Amino acid sequence: MWWNDLLWGMWNGLTAWVVLIAHVFGAWEQFPFYNTDRAGNWYDLGFLLGAGSPLLGLLGRRG
Repeated sequence: MWWNDLLWGMWNGLTAWVVLIAHVFGAWEQFPFYNTDRAGNWYDLGFLLGAGSPLLGLLGRRG
């Protein structure tokens, strides 16, 4: 189902920042940064939305 891939992509995108930092320090090697088994249009869209959402929130702040 397309929505299942979209939600998994969003979840993996949100957690990608934490997993990336853990990979830099050599931890959590069993957890992939990007799930190639689910790769496809809806997963990719969800991943981009999830990974970009923390950055988009920072851009909207005004001092």
